[in-house]
Amino acid sequence: MSQPTPATENTVSRQEILEVARLARLGVDEDTASSYADDITKVLKLMQTLGNVDTTDIKPLSNIHEVCQDLRADVAKHDINRERNQSMAPAVEAGLYLVPQVIE
Repeated sequence: MSQPTPATENTVSRQEILEVARLARLGVDEDTASSYADDITKVLKLMQTLGNVDTTDIKPLSNIHEVCQDLRADVAKHDINRERNQSMAPAVEAGLYLVPQVIE
């Protein structure tokens, strides 16, 4: 088994892609290996850039919308017109919507 040519930090070489493809028994040609190497190298460089961002005074979020999304008040509304809504349904019986059976 040949050793892949070591690449510089945050880069992936065409040879490394071909070696991994060989080990995984994947058919990857030279042009595709070069394209994969370029794409993975771009992702690794982006990850390094993101890793270098100073986040010392940044509080972690559990949800990206937690700071900026305004939610409406959770108030029950009793203005649903059942007759109008059920008049549009394909099948209704005794005030219930009938749906096709999906499990036998």
